[in-house]
Amino acid sequence: MGGAFPRRPSPAYRAAARRALRVTIAATAGFYVFLHGFDSAVGATYALFGAIAMAGLSHLPGSGRQRAALLVGVVPACWVLITLGTYLSVRTWSAVAGMLVVGFALAFAAVGGPRFAGAATGLQLMYILPSFPPYDPGSLGERLAGATFGLALLIIAEMTLLPEPAALPYRERAARAADGAARCADRLRSAPYTLPEPALRTARALSAGLRSSRVPEAERPAGAGVRPRALAHTGLATRTLLGRLTALPPPPLSATTPREAGAEAGDGNGNGNGAGAGGGARPGAGAAEVAGTGLPGPLRAVADVARETAARLRGGIPDGRAHARLQRIRQALTAAEDGPPAALRRNAALLEMADAALAMSTAADIAVRGRAADAPPPGPFWYARMRAPRLWWRRLSGHIGSRSVFFQNAVRISLALAAARLIAGIDTLPHGFWVLLATLTLTRTTVRETRRTERIALTGTLVGALAAAALLALVGTDIEVCAVALPPLMLVTFTLGPVKGVGWAQALFTVVVAMVFAQLAPATWQLAEFRLLDVLTGSAIGAVFGLLAWPRGAHDELGRSVAALLRIAAEIVVATTAQTAAGGRRVPVVTAPGHRSLQHALVMAESAYAQYQSEPKGPAPPPAGRDWQAALIAGHHTLWGADRLLVPSDPVVVPPLGREAAESVIRAGDRVAADMLLFSARIDPTGDAVETPVPLHAPTAFATVAADPPGAPRAYYATVSWLASLTTDLLRLAGDTDTDTGADAPVGERRSRRAGDPAGTGSGPTASHGESR
Repeated sequence: MGGAFPRRPSPAYRAAARRALRVTIAATAGFYVFLHGFDSAVGATYALFGAIAMAGLSHLPGSGRQRAALLVGVVPACWVLITLGTYLSVRTWSAVAGMLVVGFALAFAAVGGPRFAGAATGLQLMYILPSFPPYDPGSLGERLAGATFGLALLIIAEMTLLPEPAALPYRERAARAADGAARCADRLRSAPYTLPEPALRTARALSAGLRSSRVPEAERPAGAGVRPRALAHTGLATRTLLGRLTALPPPPLSATTPREAGAEAGDGNGNGNGAGAGGGARPGAGAAEVAGTGLPGPLRAVADVARETAARLRGGIPDGRAHARLQRIRQALTAAEDGPPAALRRNAALLEMADAALAMSTAADIAVRGRAADAPPPGPFWYARMRAPRLWWRRLSGHIGSRSVFFQNAVRISLALAAARLIAGIDTLPHGFWVLLATLTLTRTTVRETRRTERIALTGTLVGALAAAALLALVGTDIEVCAVALPPLMLVTFTLGPVKGVGWAQALFTVVVAMVFAQLAPATWQLAEFRLLDVLTGSAIGAVFGLLAWPRGAHDELGRSVAALLRIAAEIVVATTAQTAAGGRRVPVVTAPGHRSLQHALVMAESAYAQYQSEPKGPAPPPAGRDWQAALIAGHHTLWGADRLLVPSDPVVVPPLGREAAESVIRAGDRVAADMLLFSARIDPTGDAVETPVPLHAPTAFATVAADPPGAPRAYYATVSWLASLTTDLLRLAGDTDTDTGADAPVGERRSRRAGDPAGTGSGPTASHGESR
């Protein structure tokens, strides 16, 4: 019997219906108030299309209140765009020039994150609408009043009509992950000094919850300001800390007394609970490393810092003593005397863990307090003292160039819109607005997808034109029928269109515009013919520029950017291992030489990857050895490890490694660099591709090459551990392992990002603060 009843609508239909209700009420209310209340066809047009542009044809992320707040900030921009469009439209050449400049600026604004990318289409339409007849600057007041009224109704509708619950804020996500890190650190302080499987699953889930693909667009810290960058840095450092904790090796066996063994579980002064005590027990994690300092063990200090960070992110005002205590513990670990290899490996792991915890704490403080935070000298937190205009300039200037997919998209769409405006102006096409609307909404980032979209859209437009022609022929001059039919038709259009696809959207929207224009002026069935002609013209223009301007979208650009990334990473690996072997004076700097280039390459590769994930891949499966995320992770690991080895927090003189240790480290670094260069040559679409399989050196090779040379210091073990992690990344890139990318993977696991990421913002935690410094 249950099958006889209709199933409950899917979440996609319910979400689309809620949004359709809001845009329908706002658009039609504004339309009828101006049309019948003020007898202003101009104001009615702008009220209707203002609401449709910003809610029906745009994708503003977030809950109703978040979208309303964004719309409040958009209103002044709409005034400027309508004014510019009105005055520049009086001559074809000025209208075309304005379309070129404004179209590029609005499309390029997607580098600012999902909010800017989501509003870009609607803002483009607010400039396009006044760029066509009637060329009447005297009606500017009516245009502004209509658009403002329509947007005001939309803001009210977003706040009051069927509001969605707000998503979990990113700060709370980071706070929960920090709490999870504290629990992991507490568990690791007692036997068996490893995390049980449930704790490991929880840690991985908390880490994955900070991935950009798991975070709603409105909650992603993707802005260029100090606080968004710091919040993104907090998430990245928290994921790194969770990864270090889940991979922390257990302490070596020791002949310490039960009192020493329990020190870590106590207060650092021997007042422990004896968790690690017993005959033949391992000492508590890190108790021996800070013996005699009066400081608690590293794991307890890390747990305290993690809890302090969580409290700060939730609005608390901690005193910062846990952070200062962990800094002293880190200095004690760095100054500890050399010991057996197992102890040195443990020491290196504890230092990495402490660094991640300190970075998490500092970034959270900056995220909460902004430029008023007590930021350390320039280094990983180089942005902490910069003002917003300078940070935005770095973000924008970093993407000005043909290697940025944001720049490519902006050039493509601005040229297409300018050409469409030129053709519409020269040929004086009726309702030329529809030409640019079709060009804007149907042009895609790849020529394959543009052709597919336009084929479906033209079919839908043809069906809608036939339906509109029949309806207009039947109704004639009876506009009351059109007035009554418009609201339910709009509701159906904006409910089915986003879910059913572009064909349905074009068919239904064609009937909607026919019902609108029939009320503004006498219309015949030829209106549907003009609509079909204009959509066909706009589609042809979009197809031409999709073919001429980077027709393969992000596919080739991703290969180029990842190849460049691996080449720079290989250079840094060789330089880092050589400097580690040679020793010398180390001083705090913003970043080591060459690392700015790697950071910029990471930004380019991540933005290209984000767009690539939203593009169709075609019928052929991707070739082997194309795990792009693994390449991005390798780039991040190269950057972090090299900075950790070469950029100290205080000036220090590092002694050179012994002959055997130096030869071993340099040999291992050369192998990793060679693997990176081979992969770079294989995936670079601009050169001769190396199609033969790339021979890799498994991580176990390091155990053979570097079999604990006698007298090797801590720097040796830290370097070897870093090179082994890079080799694991390269194995994953080659598809030779099914190992997950791990909890500390900055770009995420080997899953696709959400396909609907508008404009390929690449606004994940790493992309938001990774510009060249």
